[in-house]
Amino acid sequence: MTLMKEPEALSEPRPAKSPSGARSSKRKTAVKRSIFPTVLYAILAVLILLPIALVVLAAFTTSPPRPGNINLTELTFANFATVLGPGTGQAAINSLLVGAGSSILALAIGGFLAFITARTNVYWRGFMYFVGLVPMFLPSYVGALAWAVLGGPNAGLINILARDLGLPGIVDIFNIGGLIFVLALYYAPYAFLLIHSSFSLMSPDLEEAARIHGAKAGDVLRKVTLPLATPAILGAGILIFVLTVENFPVSQIIGSAGGLDTLPTYIYRLMNSAPSRANEAAAVAITLVLIVLIVTAIQRRIVSKRNFTTVSGKGMKLTVMKLGWFRGPALAIGLVYFTLSTVLPLSALLFITLHDSPYVGSVTGAFTEGRMSLDMFVDTLTSDLVLRATLNSVVVAISAALLGTLLAFIVSYVVNRTKMPGKEGLGYVSMLPLAVPSIVLGLGLLWTWLILPVPVYGTLLVLVIAFIAAQMPQGYQGASSSILQVHADLEDSAVMHGASRWRAVSKITAPLLRIPLTSTFLLLLMLSMRELTVPLFLFTTDTRLISIVIFDDFENGILQRSAATSLVYCVVIFALAFVSQKVGAGQKKR
Repeated sequence: MTLMKEPEALSEPRPAKSPSGARSSKRKTAVKRSIFPTVLYAILAVLILLPIALVVLAAFTTSPPRPGNINLTELTFANFATVLGPGTGQAAINSLLVGAGSSILALAIGGFLAFITARTNVYWRGFMYFVGLVPMFLPSYVGALAWAVLGGPNAGLINILARDLGLPGIVDIFNIGGLIFVLALYYAPYAFLLIHSSFSLMSPDLEEAARIHGAKAGDVLRKVTLPLATPAILGAGILIFVLTVENFPVSQIIGSAGGLDTLPTYIYRLMNSAPSRANEAAAVAITLVLIVLIVTAIQRRIVSKRNFTTVSGKGMKLTVMKLGWFRGPALAIGLVYFTLSTVLPLSALLFITLHDSPYVGSVTGAFTEGRMSLDMFVDTLTSDLVLRATLNSVVVAISAALLGTLLAFIVSYVVNRTKMPGKEGLGYVSMLPLAVPSIVLGLGLLWTWLILPVPVYGTLLVLVIAFIAAQMPQGYQGASSSILQVHADLEDSAVMHGASRWRAVSKITAPLLRIPLTSTFLLLLMLSMRELTVPLFLFTTDTRLISIVIFDDFENGILQRSAATSLVYCVVIFALAFVSQKVGAGQKKR
Protein backbone atom coordinates (compact mmCIF):
# COMPACT_ATOMS: atom_id res chain seq x y z
CA MET A 1 0.00 0.00 0.00
CA THR A 2 2.93 2.29 0.81
CA LEU A 3 4.44 1.65 -2.61
CA MET A 4 1.16 2.41 -4.30
CA LYS A 5 0.78 5.73 -2.50
CA GLU A 6 4.41 6.83 -3.01
CA PRO A 7 3.88 8.58 -6.35
CA GLU A 8 1.08 10.62 -4.81
CA ALA A 9 3.36 11.67 -1.99
CA LEU A 10 6.19 12.59 -4.34
CA SER A 11 4.05 14.56 -6.81
CA GLU A 12 2.96 17.95 -5.58
CA PRO A 13 0.20 19.76 -7.40
CA ARG A 14 1.42 22.72 -9.49
CA PRO A 15 -0.07 26.03 -8.54
CA ALA A 16 -2.72 27.08 -11.02
CA LYS A 17 -2.02 30.21 -13.02
CA SER A 18 -4.23 33.15 -12.27
CA PRO A 19 -6.45 34.34 -15.12
CA SER A 20 -4.43 37.55 -15.36
CA GLY A 21 -1.16 35.57 -15.61
CA ALA A 22 -2.56 33.38 -18.36
CA ARG A 23 -3.69 36.45 -20.30
CA SER A 24 -0.28 38.06 -19.87
CA SER A 25 1.44 34.92 -21.14
CA LYS A 26 -0.83 34.80 -24.19
CA ARG A 27 -0.15 38.45 -24.93
CA LYS A 28 3.61 37.89 -24.77
CA THR A 29 3.33 34.90 -27.10
CA ALA A 30 1.17 36.89 -29.54
CA VAL A 31 3.65 39.78 -29.50
CA LYS A 32 6.57 37.45 -30.18
CA ARG A 33 4.71 35.80 -33.06
CA SER A 34 3.82 39.14 -34.61
CA ILE A 35 7.34 40.62 -34.55
CA PHE A 36 8.68 38.79 -37.60
CA PRO A 37 5.70 39.42 -39.94
CA THR A 38 5.73 43.04 -38.79
CA VAL A 39 9.36 43.35 -39.90
CA LEU A 40 8.48 41.80 -43.27
CA TYR A 41 5.53 44.17 -43.68
CA ALA A 42 7.85 47.09 -42.91
CA ILE A 43 10.34 45.94 -45.57
CA LEU A 44 7.65 45.41 -48.21
CA ALA A 45 6.01 48.72 -47.27
CA VAL A 46 9.23 50.60 -48.01
CA LEU A 47 9.95 48.58 -51.15
CA ILE A 48 6.46 48.55 -52.68
CA LEU A 49 3.66 50.31 -50.78
CA LEU A 50 5.38 53.64 -50.11
CA PRO A 51 6.41 54.23 -53.77
CA ILE A 52 2.88 53.50 -54.96
CA ALA A 53 1.37 55.66 -52.20
CA LEU A 54 3.61 58.58 -53.16
CA VAL A 55 2.49 58.37 -56.79
CA VAL A 56 -1.15 58.46 -55.65
CA LEU A 57 -0.41 61.35 -53.27
CA ALA A 58 1.37 63.32 -56.00
CA ALA A 59 -1.65 62.94 -58.26
CA PHE A 60 -3.81 64.79 -55.70
CA THR A 61 -1.38 67.49 -54.58
CA THR A 62 0.16 70.60 -56.08
CA SER A 63 3.83 69.70 -55.63
CA PRO A 64 5.72 66.40 -55.92
CA PRO A 65 7.08 64.73 -52.77
CA ARG A 66 10.45 66.18 -51.79
CA PRO A 67 12.63 65.98 -48.68
CA GLY A 68 10.87 68.03 -46.00
CA ASN A 69 7.98 68.84 -48.33
CA ILE A 70 5.16 66.29 -48.34
CA ASN A 71 1.96 68.25 -48.75
CA LEU A 72 -1.01 66.51 -47.11
CA THR A 73 -3.25 69.55 -46.70
CA GLU A 74 -3.66 71.15 -50.12
CA LEU A 75 -5.41 68.39 -52.03
CA THR A 76 -6.66 69.02 -55.56
CA PHE A 77 -8.19 67.31 -58.57
CA ALA A 78 -6.63 69.81 -60.98
CA ASN A 79 -3.94 67.36 -62.08
CA PHE A 80 -6.60 65.14 -63.58
CA ALA A 81 -7.46 67.86 -66.07
CA THR A 82 -4.41 66.58 -67.94
CA VAL A 83 -5.92 63.09 -67.93
CA LEU A 84 -9.04 64.47 -69.61
CA GLY A 85 -7.02 66.54 -72.09
CA PRO A 86 -6.40 65.65 -75.76
CA GLY A 87 -2.77 64.66 -75.19
CA THR A 88 -3.58 61.99 -72.60
CA GLY A 89 -6.64 60.86 -74.50
CA GLN A 90 -4.68 60.25 -77.69
CA ALA A 91 -1.89 58.55 -75.75
CA ALA A 92 -4.45 56.29 -74.05
CA ILE A 93 -6.06 55.39 -77.39
CA ASN A 94 -2.63 54.66 -78.87
CA SER A 95 -1.75 52.49 -75.86
CA LEU A 96 -4.94 50.48 -76.21
CA LEU A 97 -4.45 50.05 -79.96
CA VAL A 98 -0.82 49.03 -79.50
CA GLY A 99 -1.68 46.65 -76.66
CA ALA A 100 -4.53 44.99 -78.57
CA GLY A 101 -2.70 44.82 -81.89
CA SER A 102 0.58 43.49 -80.54
CA SER A 103 -1.25 40.97 -78.33
CA ILE A 104 -3.19 39.54 -81.27
CA LEU A 105 -0.11 39.35 -83.50
CA ALA A 106 2.08 37.91 -80.73
CA LEU A 107 -0.58 35.30 -79.94
CA ALA A 108 -0.76 34.33 -83.60
CA ILE A 109 3.02 33.93 -83.83
CA GLY A 110 3.60 32.30 -80.45
CA GLY A 111 0.50 30.12 -80.66
CA PHE A 112 1.42 28.85 -84.11
CA LEU A 113 4.97 27.97 -83.04
CA ALA A 114 3.65 26.36 -79.84
CA PHE A 115 1.20 24.19 -81.74
CA ILE A 116 3.59 22.97 -84.44
CA THR A 117 6.32 22.14 -81.90
CA ALA A 118 4.01 20.48 -79.35
CA ARG A 119 1.50 18.64 -81.53
CA THR A 120 2.75 18.21 -85.13
CA ASN A 121 5.48 16.53 -87.18
CA VAL A 122 6.94 19.82 -88.45
CA TYR A 123 10.47 19.67 -89.89
CA TRP A 124 13.30 20.58 -87.47
CA ARG A 125 10.97 20.44 -84.50
CA GLY A 126 13.75 21.00 -81.94
CA PHE A 127 15.07 24.00 -83.84
CA MET A 128 11.55 25.44 -84.08
CA TYR A 129 11.32 25.25 -80.29
CA PHE A 130 14.57 27.23 -80.09
CA VAL A 131 13.14 29.76 -82.58
CA GLY A 132 10.18 30.30 -80.26
CA LEU A 133 12.44 31.09 -77.30
CA VAL A 134 15.50 32.91 -78.65
CA PRO A 135 13.95 36.42 -78.92
CA MET A 136 13.58 36.40 -75.13
CA PHE A 137 17.36 36.78 -74.89
CA LEU A 138 17.28 39.90 -77.07
CA PRO A 139 15.86 42.79 -74.97
CA SER A 140 12.88 44.36 -76.70
CA TYR A 141 14.47 47.83 -76.75
CA VAL A 142 17.58 46.43 -78.46
CA GLY A 143 15.28 44.86 -81.04
CA ALA A 144 13.49 48.21 -81.39
CA LEU A 145 16.80 49.99 -81.88
CA ALA A 146 17.78 47.47 -84.55
CA TRP A 147 14.47 47.90 -86.36
CA ALA A 148 14.85 51.68 -86.19
CA VAL A 149 18.14 51.14 -88.03
CA LEU A 150 16.50 48.73 -90.48
CA GLY A 151 13.15 50.40 -91.11
CA GLY A 152 13.70 54.16 -90.99
CA PRO A 153 11.91 55.74 -93.96
CA ASN A 154 15.00 57.65 -95.13
CA ALA A 155 18.14 56.10 -93.63
CA GLY A 156 16.84 52.60 -92.87
CA LEU A 157 19.12 49.87 -94.19
CA ILE A 158 16.25 48.05 -95.93
CA ASN A 159 15.29 51.21 -97.83
CA ILE A 160 18.94 51.99 -98.64
CA LEU A 161 19.36 48.47 -100.02
CA ALA A 162 16.16 48.91 -102.04
CA ARG A 163 17.59 52.10 -103.56
CA ASP A 164 20.82 50.23 -104.35
CA LEU A 165 18.70 47.79 -106.33
CA GLY A 166 16.76 50.56 -108.09
CA LEU A 167 13.59 50.10 -106.04
CA PRO A 168 11.58 52.68 -104.07
CA GLY A 169 11.59 52.70 -100.27
CA ILE A 170 9.50 49.84 -98.94
CA VAL A 171 9.50 50.14 -95.11
CA ASP A 172 8.55 52.82 -92.58
CA ILE A 173 8.72 51.48 -89.03
CA PHE A 174 8.00 54.82 -87.30
CA ASN A 175 4.23 54.53 -86.98
CA ILE A 176 1.68 52.64 -84.93
CA GLY A 177 1.84 49.63 -87.26
CA GLY A 178 5.60 49.45 -86.86
CA LEU A 179 5.30 49.74 -83.08
CA ILE A 180 2.78 46.86 -82.99
CA PHE A 181 5.04 44.79 -85.27
CA VAL A 182 8.18 45.25 -83.14
CA LEU A 183 6.41 44.62 -79.82
CA ALA A 184 4.75 41.48 -81.21
CA LEU A 185 8.10 40.09 -82.37
CA TYR A 186 9.64 40.30 -78.91
CA TYR A 187 6.63 39.36 -76.79
CA ALA A 188 5.59 36.35 -78.90
CA PRO A 189 7.90 34.07 -76.80
CA TYR A 190 5.65 34.69 -73.77
CA ALA A 191 2.69 33.34 -75.73
CA PHE A 192 4.84 30.50 -77.03
CA LEU A 193 5.85 29.31 -73.56
CA LEU A 194 2.39 29.49 -71.99
CA ILE A 195 0.50 27.96 -74.90
CA HIS A 196 3.13 25.26 -75.52
CA SER A 197 2.69 24.08 -71.93
CA SER A 198 -1.07 23.91 -72.40
CA PHE A 199 -0.82 21.88 -75.62
CA SER A 200 1.74 19.54 -74.04
CA LEU A 201 -0.39 18.80 -70.94
CA MET A 202 -3.71 18.50 -72.75
CA SER A 203 -5.54 15.17 -72.46
CA PRO A 204 -6.15 13.63 -75.92
CA ASP A 205 -9.42 11.93 -74.88
CA LEU A 206 -11.78 14.64 -76.17
CA GLU A 207 -9.86 15.00 -79.42
CA GLU A 208 -9.96 11.24 -79.93
CA ALA A 209 -13.69 11.15 -79.25
CA ALA A 210 -14.25 13.85 -81.88
CA ARG A 211 -12.24 11.88 -84.45
CA ILE A 212 -14.16 8.69 -83.70
CA HIS A 213 -17.39 10.54 -84.42
CA GLY A 214 -16.13 11.64 -87.82
CA ALA A 215 -14.72 15.12 -87.20
CA LYS A 216 -11.97 16.24 -89.57
CA ALA A 217 -8.57 17.36 -88.30
CA GLY A 218 -9.38 21.04 -88.87
CA ASP A 219 -12.68 20.73 -87.01
CA VAL A 220 -11.00 18.99 -84.08
CA LEU A 221 -8.43 21.76 -83.88
CA ARG A 222 -11.02 24.53 -84.12
CA LYS A 223 -13.75 23.06 -81.91
CA VAL A 224 -11.85 20.99 -79.37
CA THR A 225 -8.11 21.71 -79.12
CA LEU A 226 -8.16 25.50 -79.23
CA PRO A 227 -11.15 25.87 -76.86
CA LEU A 228 -9.40 23.61 -74.33
CA ALA A 229 -6.35 25.87 -74.52
CA THR A 230 -8.45 28.98 -73.86
CA PRO A 231 -7.04 29.74 -70.37
CA ALA A 232 -3.47 29.63 -71.66
CA ILE A 233 -4.32 31.66 -74.77
CA LEU A 234 -6.32 34.22 -72.82
CA GLY A 235 -3.74 34.38 -70.04
CA ALA A 236 -0.94 34.90 -72.56
CA GLY A 237 -2.96 37.55 -74.36
CA ILE A 238 -3.65 39.51 -71.17
CA LEU A 239 -0.03 39.20 -70.05
CA ILE A 240 1.24 40.50 -73.40
CA PHE A 241 -1.38 43.26 -73.43
CA VAL A 242 -0.27 44.47 -69.99
CA LEU A 243 3.43 44.25 -70.85
CA THR A 244 3.04 46.09 -74.15
CA VAL A 245 0.71 48.79 -72.77
CA GLU A 246 3.23 49.60 -70.05
CA ASN A 247 6.31 49.23 -72.29
CA PHE A 248 8.28 52.46 -72.42
CA PRO A 249 11.57 51.96 -74.32
CA VAL A 250 10.13 50.40 -77.49
CA SER A 251 7.39 53.04 -77.61
CA GLN A 252 9.99 55.78 -77.13
CA ILE A 253 12.41 54.46 -79.76
CA ILE A 254 9.80 53.67 -82.43
CA GLY A 255 6.98 56.04 -81.53
CA SER A 256 8.87 59.25 -80.77
CA ALA A 257 10.36 59.42 -84.28
CA GLY A 258 6.86 59.28 -85.70
CA GLY A 259 5.33 61.74 -83.20
CA LEU A 260 3.42 58.89 -81.56
CA ASP A 261 2.78 59.00 -77.80
CA THR A 262 1.65 56.15 -75.57
CA LEU A 263 0.84 56.59 -71.88
CA PRO A 264 4.35 55.57 -70.69
CA THR A 265 6.10 57.93 -73.13
CA TYR A 266 3.63 60.69 -72.23
CA ILE A 267 4.45 60.22 -68.52
CA TYR A 268 8.17 60.36 -69.36
CA ARG A 269 7.66 63.54 -71.39
CA LEU A 270 5.75 65.22 -68.56
CA MET A 271 8.51 64.33 -66.09
CA ASN A 272 11.23 65.66 -68.40
CA SER A 273 9.49 68.87 -69.44
CA ALA A 274 10.82 72.19 -68.20
CA PRO A 275 9.57 72.78 -65.59
CA SER A 276 8.75 69.21 -64.65
CA ARG A 277 5.04 68.39 -64.53
CA ALA A 278 5.46 65.59 -62.00
CA ASN A 279 2.00 65.84 -60.42
CA GLU A 280 0.28 65.61 -63.79
CA ALA A 281 2.55 62.68 -64.65
CA ALA A 282 1.36 60.96 -61.45
CA ALA A 283 -2.28 61.49 -62.44
CA VAL A 284 -1.64 59.96 -65.87
CA ALA A 285 0.22 57.09 -64.15
CA ILE A 286 -2.90 56.27 -62.13
CA THR A 287 -4.84 56.07 -65.40
CA LEU A 288 -2.32 53.55 -66.72
CA VAL A 289 -2.60 51.45 -63.54
CA LEU A 290 -6.42 51.46 -63.80
CA ILE A 291 -6.25 50.18 -67.39
CA VAL A 292 -4.01 47.31 -66.29
CA LEU A 293 -6.27 46.42 -63.33
CA ILE A 294 -9.47 46.51 -65.40
CA VAL A 295 -8.08 44.27 -68.14
CA THR A 296 -6.72 41.78 -65.58
CA ALA A 297 -10.11 41.65 -63.79
CA ILE A 298 -11.91 40.97 -67.09
CA GLN A 299 -9.55 38.08 -67.86
CA ARG A 300 -10.13 36.48 -64.46
CA ARG A 301 -13.90 36.83 -64.80
CA ILE A 302 -13.93 35.16 -68.23
CA VAL A 303 -11.75 32.22 -67.13
CA SER A 304 -13.71 31.66 -63.90
CA LYS A 305 -16.98 31.06 -65.79
CA ARG A 306 -15.85 27.78 -67.36
CA ASN A 307 -14.06 24.61 -66.35
CA PHE A 308 -11.09 23.80 -68.59
CA THR A 309 -9.64 20.88 -66.63
CA THR A 310 -8.46 18.10 -68.96
CA VAL A 311 -5.46 16.55 -67.17
CA SER A 312 -6.52 13.48 -65.20
CA GLY A 313 -4.73 10.75 -63.32
CA LYS A 314 -4.66 8.48 -66.38
CA GLY A 315 -1.54 8.17 -68.51
CA MET A 316 -1.87 9.98 -71.78
CA LYS A 317 -0.12 10.02 -75.12
CA LEU A 318 -0.60 13.09 -77.25
CA THR A 319 -1.64 12.62 -80.86
CA VAL A 320 0.86 13.99 -83.35
CA MET A 321 -0.92 15.73 -86.21
CA LYS A 322 0.44 14.98 -89.68
CA LEU A 323 0.86 18.28 -91.50
CA GLY A 324 1.15 16.74 -94.96
CA TRP A 325 1.83 19.38 -97.64
CA PHE A 326 1.86 22.12 -94.96
CA ARG A 327 4.94 20.64 -93.27
CA GLY A 328 7.31 22.71 -95.41
CA PRO A 329 5.35 26.00 -95.22
CA ALA A 330 5.10 25.62 -91.43
CA LEU A 331 8.89 25.43 -91.24
CA ALA A 332 9.16 28.42 -93.58
CA ILE A 333 6.87 30.52 -91.34
CA GLY A 334 9.06 29.68 -88.35
CA LEU A 335 12.21 30.64 -90.27
CA VAL A 336 10.66 33.96 -91.36
CA TYR A 337 9.94 34.78 -87.71
CA PHE A 338 13.49 33.80 -86.74
CA THR A 339 14.85 36.05 -89.47
CA LEU A 340 12.70 39.04 -88.50
CA SER A 341 13.18 38.74 -84.75
CA THR A 342 16.84 37.72 -84.52
CA VAL A 343 18.88 37.43 -87.74
CA LEU A 344 18.00 40.77 -89.35
CA PRO A 345 18.23 42.86 -86.14
CA LEU A 346 21.60 41.43 -85.10
CA SER A 347 22.89 41.74 -88.66
CA ALA A 348 21.81 45.41 -88.77
CA LEU A 349 23.54 46.20 -85.49
CA LEU A 350 26.69 44.44 -86.68
CA PHE A 351 26.65 46.29 -90.03
CA ILE A 352 26.26 49.71 -88.39
CA THR A 353 29.04 48.90 -85.91
CA LEU A 354 31.47 47.75 -88.63
CA HIS A 355 30.71 50.60 -91.04
CA ASP A 356 33.46 53.21 -90.97
CA SER A 357 30.95 56.06 -90.70
CA PRO A 358 27.61 56.53 -88.95
CA TYR A 359 26.19 57.68 -92.28
CA VAL A 360 25.41 54.84 -94.67
CA GLY A 361 24.93 55.84 -98.30
CA SER A 362 24.94 52.35 -99.80
CA VAL A 363 24.65 48.87 -98.33
CA THR A 364 26.20 47.03 -101.27
CA GLY A 365 28.84 49.72 -101.71
CA ALA A 366 30.00 49.31 -98.11
CA PHE A 367 31.33 45.85 -98.99
CA THR A 368 32.67 46.62 -102.46
CA GLU A 369 34.39 49.85 -101.45
CA GLY A 370 36.04 48.41 -98.35
CA ARG A 371 34.22 50.66 -95.90
CA MET A 372 34.02 48.11 -93.09
CA SER A 373 36.21 48.54 -90.01
CA LEU A 374 36.61 47.14 -86.48
CA ASP A 375 37.43 50.55 -85.02
CA MET A 376 34.05 51.08 -83.35
CA PHE A 377 34.14 47.62 -81.76
CA VAL A 378 37.61 48.37 -80.37
CA ASP A 379 36.51 51.81 -79.14
CA THR A 380 33.45 50.33 -77.44
CA LEU A 381 35.29 47.45 -75.79
CA THR A 382 37.91 49.85 -74.43
CA SER A 383 35.50 52.62 -73.46
CA ASP A 384 35.57 53.45 -69.75
CA LEU A 385 31.87 54.38 -69.93
CA VAL A 386 30.81 51.04 -71.44
CA LEU A 387 33.08 48.97 -69.20
CA ARG A 388 31.89 50.77 -66.06
CA ALA A 389 28.25 50.47 -67.12
CA THR A 390 28.69 46.74 -67.85
CA LEU A 391 30.32 46.21 -64.45
CA ASN A 392 27.53 48.20 -62.77
CA SER A 393 24.92 46.09 -64.54
CA VAL A 394 26.52 42.80 -63.47
CA VAL A 395 26.99 43.96 -59.86
CA VAL A 396 23.43 45.29 -59.59
CA ALA A 397 21.90 42.25 -61.30
CA ILE A 398 23.74 39.70 -59.13
CA SER A 399 23.04 41.64 -55.92
CA ALA A 400 19.35 42.14 -56.75
CA ALA A 401 18.96 38.48 -57.71
CA LEU A 402 20.62 37.24 -54.50
CA LEU A 403 18.76 39.54 -52.12
CA GLY A 404 15.52 39.23 -54.08
CA THR A 405 15.63 35.43 -53.96
CA LEU A 406 16.36 35.51 -50.21
CA LEU A 407 13.52 37.94 -49.46
CA ALA A 408 11.11 36.07 -51.72
CA PHE A 409 11.99 32.77 -50.00
CA ILE A 410 11.46 34.22 -46.51
CA VAL A 411 8.13 35.83 -47.42
CA SER A 412 6.82 32.75 -49.24
CA TYR A 413 7.94 30.51 -46.35
CA VAL A 414 6.02 32.65 -43.85
CA VAL A 415 2.93 32.65 -46.08
CA ASN A 416 2.96 28.94 -46.94
CA ARG A 417 4.50 27.28 -43.87
CA THR A 418 3.58 29.27 -40.77
CA LYS A 419 0.51 30.37 -38.84
CA MET A 420 1.84 33.85 -38.15
CA PRO A 421 -0.84 36.54 -37.94
CA GLY A 422 -1.39 38.57 -41.12
CA LYS A 423 0.64 36.26 -43.33
CA GLU A 424 -1.86 36.35 -46.24
CA GLY A 425 -1.35 40.08 -46.68
CA LEU A 426 2.35 39.55 -47.30
CA GLY A 427 1.53 37.53 -50.40
CA TYR A 428 -0.82 40.19 -51.76
CA VAL A 429 1.73 42.98 -51.22
CA SER A 430 4.46 40.88 -52.86
CA MET A 431 2.35 40.47 -56.00
CA LEU A 432 1.30 44.14 -56.18
CA PRO A 433 4.09 45.32 -58.55
CA LEU A 434 2.65 43.00 -61.19
CA ALA A 435 -0.28 45.41 -61.55
CA VAL A 436 1.89 48.55 -61.48
CA PRO A 437 3.63 49.55 -64.73
CA SER A 438 7.40 49.80 -64.45
CA ILE A 439 7.52 53.50 -65.27
CA VAL A 440 5.00 54.21 -62.49
CA LEU A 441 6.95 52.15 -59.98
CA GLY A 442 10.19 53.85 -61.03
CA LEU A 443 8.58 57.26 -60.47
CA GLY A 444 7.43 56.24 -56.98
CA LEU A 445 10.84 54.79 -56.11
CA LEU A 446 12.49 58.08 -57.11
CA TRP A 447 10.35 60.04 -54.66
CA THR A 448 10.68 57.38 -51.95
CA TRP A 449 14.47 57.45 -51.83
CA LEU A 450 14.60 61.20 -52.15
CA ILE A 451 12.49 61.77 -49.02
CA LEU A 452 13.71 58.89 -46.83
CA PRO A 453 16.59 59.88 -44.56
CA VAL A 454 18.78 57.11 -45.96
CA PRO A 455 21.68 58.20 -48.22
CA VAL A 456 21.23 55.63 -50.98
CA TYR A 457 20.04 57.84 -53.85
CA GLY A 458 22.83 58.23 -56.38
CA THR A 459 24.39 54.87 -55.48
CA LEU A 460 24.13 51.39 -56.97
CA LEU A 461 22.25 50.31 -53.85
CA VAL A 462 19.15 52.27 -54.84
CA LEU A 463 19.13 50.40 -58.18
CA VAL A 464 19.43 47.08 -56.35
CA ILE A 465 16.49 48.07 -54.13
CA ALA A 466 14.45 49.15 -57.17
CA PHE A 467 15.05 45.85 -58.97
CA ILE A 468 14.11 43.82 -55.87
CA ALA A 469 10.84 45.76 -55.63
CA ALA A 470 10.02 45.45 -59.35
CA GLN A 471 10.78 41.71 -59.50
CA MET A 472 9.26 40.67 -56.19
CA PRO A 473 6.22 39.03 -57.90
CA GLN A 474 8.42 36.74 -60.03
CA GLY A 475 10.61 35.86 -57.06
CA TYR A 476 7.64 35.24 -54.78
CA GLN A 477 5.87 33.03 -57.31
CA GLY A 478 9.03 31.01 -57.98
CA ALA A 479 9.81 30.52 -54.28
CA SER A 480 6.20 29.68 -53.37
CA SER A 481 5.86 27.02 -56.06
CA SER A 482 9.12 25.49 -54.82
CA ILE A 483 8.17 25.47 -51.13
CA LEU A 484 4.82 23.84 -51.85
CA GLN A 485 6.65 20.91 -53.46
CA VAL A 486 8.41 20.00 -50.19
CA HIS A 487 6.19 18.41 -47.55
CA ALA A 488 6.14 20.14 -44.17
CA ASP A 489 6.51 16.77 -42.38
CA LEU A 490 10.24 16.75 -43.12
CA GLU A 491 10.76 19.95 -41.16
CA ASP A 492 8.33 18.98 -38.42
CA SER A 493 10.17 15.71 -37.89
CA ALA A 494 13.45 17.55 -37.34
CA VAL A 495 11.78 19.96 -34.90
CA MET A 496 10.25 17.04 -32.95
CA HIS A 497 13.77 15.60 -32.57
CA GLY A 498 15.07 18.78 -30.98
CA ALA A 499 16.14 21.02 -33.87
CA SER A 500 15.06 24.65 -33.93
CA ARG A 501 12.75 25.73 -36.73
CA TRP A 502 15.45 27.82 -38.41
CA ARG A 503 17.93 24.96 -38.18
CA ALA A 504 15.38 22.63 -39.78
CA VAL A 505 14.84 25.13 -42.59
CA SER A 506 18.57 25.66 -43.23
CA LYS A 507 19.51 21.98 -43.03
CA ILE A 508 16.49 20.35 -44.70
CA THR A 509 14.20 22.69 -46.64
CA ALA A 510 16.83 24.97 -48.20
CA PRO A 511 19.04 22.10 -49.50
CA LEU A 512 15.98 20.37 -50.98
CA LEU A 513 15.04 23.61 -52.73
CA ARG A 514 18.52 24.20 -54.13
CA ILE A 515 17.53 23.61 -57.76
CA PRO A 516 14.27 25.64 -57.87
CA LEU A 517 15.78 28.49 -55.83
CA THR A 518 18.75 28.52 -58.22
CA SER A 519 16.25 28.81 -61.09
CA THR A 520 14.53 31.71 -59.32
CA PHE A 521 17.89 33.43 -58.81
CA LEU A 522 18.80 33.01 -62.48
CA LEU A 523 15.39 34.34 -63.58
CA LEU A 524 15.83 37.46 -61.43
CA LEU A 525 19.39 37.82 -62.72
CA MET A 526 18.22 37.81 -66.35
CA LEU A 527 15.34 40.21 -65.62
CA SER A 528 17.72 42.61 -63.85
CA MET A 529 20.15 42.56 -66.77
CA ARG A 530 17.35 43.40 -69.21
CA GLU A 531 15.65 46.12 -67.14
CA LEU A 532 15.63 49.69 -68.43
CA THR A 533 12.41 51.42 -67.36
CA VAL A 534 12.59 51.08 -63.55
CA PRO A 535 16.07 52.66 -63.19
CA LEU A 536 15.26 55.39 -65.72
CA PHE A 537 14.61 58.00 -62.99
CA LEU A 538 17.16 56.61 -60.52
CA PHE A 539 20.53 56.49 -62.28
CA THR A 540 23.24 59.13 -62.07
CA THR A 541 26.42 59.73 -64.09
CA ASP A 542 28.33 57.28 -61.91
CA THR A 543 25.62 54.60 -61.72
CA ARG A 544 24.64 54.19 -65.34
CA LEU A 545 23.80 50.66 -66.42
CA ILE A 546 24.58 49.26 -69.85
CA SER A 547 20.88 49.44 -70.78
CA ILE A 548 20.85 53.14 -69.88
CA VAL A 549 24.01 53.76 -71.97
CA ILE A 550 22.39 52.12 -75.00
CA PHE A 551 19.20 54.16 -74.59
CA ASP A 552 21.01 57.46 -73.96
CA ASP A 553 23.34 56.99 -76.94
CA PHE A 554 20.40 56.32 -79.24
CA GLU A 555 18.45 59.31 -77.89
CA ASN A 556 21.51 61.54 -78.40
CA GLY A 557 22.16 60.32 -81.95
CA ILE A 558 25.33 58.33 -81.15
CA LEU A 559 24.02 55.46 -83.22
CA GLN A 560 27.21 53.49 -83.88
CA ARG A 561 28.22 53.23 -80.22
CA SER A 562 24.64 52.39 -79.31
CA ALA A 563 24.69 49.52 -81.84
CA ALA A 564 28.11 48.29 -80.71
CA THR A 565 27.11 48.43 -77.03
CA SER A 566 23.91 46.55 -77.87
CA LEU A 567 25.95 43.72 -79.39
CA VAL A 568 28.17 43.59 -76.28
CA TYR A 569 25.00 43.59 -74.19
CA CYS A 570 23.55 40.67 -76.16
CA VAL A 571 26.80 38.70 -75.77
CA VAL A 572 26.69 39.24 -71.98
CA ILE A 573 23.05 38.12 -71.81
CA PHE A 574 23.69 35.05 -73.98
CA ALA A 575 26.70 34.20 -71.79
CA LEU A 576 24.55 34.47 -68.67
CA ALA A 577 21.91 32.27 -70.29
CA PHE A 578 24.56 29.70 -71.20
CA VAL A 579 25.99 29.70 -67.67
CA SER A 580 22.45 29.43 -66.31
CA GLN A 581 21.81 26.35 -68.41
CA LYS A 582 25.09 24.76 -67.29
CA VAL A 583 24.45 25.54 -63.63
CA GLY A 584 20.92 24.15 -63.88
CA ALA A 585 22.21 20.99 -65.56
CA GLY A 586 24.90 20.62 -62.89
CA GLN A 587 22.34 20.99 -60.10
CA LYS A 588 20.13 18.30 -61.64
CA LYS A 589 23.03 15.84 -61.95
CA ARG A 590 23.68 16.13 -58.23
